[in-house]
Amino acid sequence: MPDLVLTLAADLPPTEPLRLDKALAEAAPASASLSRSRIVRLIAEGAVRGPAGIVRDGKARALPGEYVITIGAPEPIDARPEAIPLTIAYEDDELIVIDKPAGMVVHPAPGSPSGTLVNALLAHCAGSLSGIGGALRPGIVHRIDKDTSGLLVVAKTDRAHHALARQFEDHSASRRYLALAHGVIDPADPRLRGLPGISFEPGGVLRIATNIGRHPSDRQRQAVSTTQGRHAVTRARMLESFGQPPAAMLAECRLETGRTHQIRVHLTYCGLGLIGDPVYGGARRASVRALGPEAAAAIAEFPRQALHAAHLGFDHPADGRRLSFDSPMPADMTTLAAALRGTGPDPLRSDI
Repeated sequence: MPDLVLTLAADLPPTEPLRLDKALAEAAPASASLSRSRIVRLIAEGAVRGPAGIVRDGKARALPGEYVITIGAPEPIDARPEAIPLTIAYEDDELIVIDKPAGMVVHPAPGSPSGTLVNALLAHCAGSLSGIGGALRPGIVHRIDKDTSGLLVVAKTDRAHHALARQFEDHSASRRYLALAHGVIDPADPRLRGLPGISFEPGGVLRIATNIGRHPSDRQRQAVSTTQGRHAVTRARMLESFGQPPAAMLAECRLETGRTHQIRVHLTYCGLGLIGDPVYGGARRASVRALGPEAAAAIAEFPRQALHAAHLGFDHPADGRRLSFDSPMPADMTTLAAALRGTGPDPLRSDI
């Protein structure tokens, strides 16, 4: 694989020195599929050369200038094939589209070494996953959180991985999510209009454009930042409101970028946290007066963030044809939406 050249800007924050591993992870394009942990290993191996020569300490202060990263051959991953059932929306020799259930982790990690999507894919694809990102045959182009359900695409070839990553990077891939959230989108809300990075587009679409980076005091969280992080854009449109006065909503969220926890962070920033989200404030109490006791109880008992990756579209990496996939809202979110309407459990609605 050819060397990757990254240039760090000269206006790095002087008051809060930025760590080199973090700066390089934020500067790396999505097509490189370089995680921060992978960059840490490459630095330790002496595979990163900066303005002052080879660097071996990822905690060192990032200096402005050019960094050359030498990326070697993929390493075997510490994951075993596991015969886990998968819901497959599409598959060919280049890629596979999975409809992931809530509760499944995408990639093995210290707290989740098995039962992940990668474990299932290693068994299902029998060695035919791409080797980009420093690990042999992971195939992962993008991820969705463990407790988010819905669609994601996995590459089987390096060609597909590069082409798909490029589409996510240049925003030509389309992603739409369905979310059940506290509060409602109101263009007349002065508090909402007063937030930096907030604007409204025709049709009452809320546009959120901020930087998102690591939370300053909690490494498990992301946060909106004015001084660091990566640019992130989310558009949200309210499909239905619940309560009198309106106190919750079903919204469609469209990703222009794909940062970690982007929708969860952006909606919380707007005071519209996802129902059931234990990390970003979705545990707040619902208004019994506005929604009624049954709906408020359903919100309190919902066990995960109410977020579903409902649509995925991209150009096929081999022949360029546009592929588009839709996944209906899962049963737990449908039941919750029905409770919010005050009608009891309903069949899946076709108009959302």
